[in-house]
Amino acid sequence: MNLIPRSFFFDDDIDNLFAPSLKKNEMKCDIYEEGDAYHIVMDIPGYDKNDINIEVKDGYLTVKASKNHEESEEKKNYIRKERTYGEMQRSFALGDVDVEKIEASFSNGMLKLVIPKQEKVDTTKRIEIK
Repeated sequence: MNLIPRSFFFDDDIDNLFAPSLKKNEMKCDIYEEGDAYHIVMDIPGYDKNDINIEVKDGYLTVKASKNHEESEEKKNYIRKERTYGEMQRSFALGDVDVEKIEASFSNGMLKLVIPKQEKVDTTKRIEIK
């Protein structure tokens, strides 16, 4: 006898109760490996290139996007206001990559990062027993 329906774990309403912040994070991404590089394609809709900051620190690549609320002189009688303002960020742990050669491009709300792999150096050393 199964007390939990099969669809329980994939139900959006249940997900919203337990992890509401995941639904608000609009920085969805795809990560794939091609040749000698990793590629991250990230959706950051509604932001401009100047609103995005990409930083590598302590082995983590962090993408941060921030947008300030623009106050206008016009008084508008909003019926619904869904656009959000503020800051969101996403971090990725980096392995053996060449940080100096990371490339980024941004077009139509899509950030593309190319992260070259670093050549693996064999650091194995045999220790002689005396």
